[in-house]
Amino acid sequence: MLHKNTLQFLAELNENNNKVWFDENRPKYEAAKKDFETFVTEVLQANVPLIPELEGRKAKDCIFRIFKDVRFSKDKIPYKNNFGAGFGKGDKKVHAAGFYLHVQPGGHSFMGGGIWMPESNDLKAIRQEIDYNFPEFSGIVNHKPFKKMFGDINSEDKLKKKPQGYEENNPAIEYLKLKSFTVGTNISDKDILGKTIVSQLHNIVKEMKPFVDFLNRAVV
Repeated sequence: MLHKNTLQFLAELNENNNKVWFDENRPKYEAAKKDFETFVTEVLQANVPLIPELEGRKAKDCIFRIFKDVRFSKDKIPYKNNFGAGFGKGDKKVHAAGFYLHVQPGGHSFMGGGIWMPESNDLKAIRQEIDYNFPEFSGIVNHKPFKKMFGDINSEDKLKKKPQGYEENNPAIEYLKLKSFTVGTNISDKDILGKTIVSQLHNIVKEMKPFVDFLNRAVV
């Protein structure tokens, strides 16, 4: 389980997002970072039966840096106000469909999965996979437990018109217009700090896995 001090650190960082405060509170950061690494290790181990590739995977290879790259950004806030970890068949550097754990106080934690903004060739391959196997894909995303847990696929940056090579009357057209293929479910602060959170996350991964596996047939 995650320690409440980890959420407290992130809440304080959100209110004091500057280098002076961070340097003065570095011991708090190191403790929170270590706690999150331990937590991610437990999550990885719990999901080895579902994803054998996670056997021996180290948490540090899955966790994203808290330090932001502000060199080319108008937003000069130096630190993220969350801890995040990505895992799946590859590590966080592999641009394939996978799972993402986001811890942020204030009810903003969530577990997500899929692939965000795939490169052009991968996007074409995913669309083709959906087009060729739409009954299977539709069965996954419209499965009642899946719909109850995640709702609809996120439709941000969705095309307004049909993508090249497809007709408007294609039964899969609304999915083929997507440029990202992700789903997620929110996690309350109470749940993220609860004793059963690792098993809850395992159940989320289990429900999400057919969706992720379908996408990876196209890109891995």
